[in-house]
Amino acid sequence: MYFEMFGQFKKTLTQMDTWLEMAAEHAKARAFDPKNYLTLRLAPDQFPFSRQVQIACDTAKLAASRVTGKDAPSQPDTEATIEELRARVASVIKYLDGFNAKDFDGADTRVVGQPRWEGKIMTGADYFREHAIPNFFFHSTLVYEILRHSGVALGKKSFLGTLSLRAQ
Repeated sequence: MYFEMFGQFKKTLTQMDTWLEMAAEHAKARAFDPKNYLTLRLAPDQFPFSRQVQIACDTAKLAASRVTGKDAPSQPDTEATIEELRARVASVIKYLDGFNAKDFDGADTRVVGQPRWEGKIMTGADYFREHAIPNFFFHSTLVYEILRHSGVALGKKSFLGTLSLRAQ
C-alpha cells in the first residue's frame, strides 16, 4: 500500500510542478511578477502560497522518512520564486524515487512521533492514514486552488493528471 501511495504523491507533485509552470506563464502573459503568487492565500488565517507548497513537499518526504525510518533531506523554507518552488518539488520527487517496496516493510507497526504531539505517538499505519495522506492532499489542493482562484487556467484534469486508462 505505501509504495503505491507514494507513487500517487509523486504524481500529484509532478502535477504541482506543472501548475507552477503554468502560473509562471500566466504571470508572463499578463505582465506581472510571478513572485506575486508567493504571498497569496484564500483566507486571512491560512499560510501563504509558498508555505502551502513547502508543507505539501515536507509532508510527502517526511511521511516516507517516518514510515521507513530513513532520513529525509533537510530543506530550509527560503524559496522566494516560482522556480525555487519548482526545484523543491523536483527534489522531493527525486527523494521519493529512491524508495522501493521493500523499504516499507514494517511500516504499519513503526512508531511515529513528532515534537508537536507532546510525547504522543502513532503507529505508522495510523500516522499515514490519519495524518500524512489528508495533510498532503489538503496542502496540495490549496496550491491548486490559490492558482485557479488567481486566474491560472487549471481544471480537474490539471489536478488528476494522466489516468491509467486501458481499452477493454
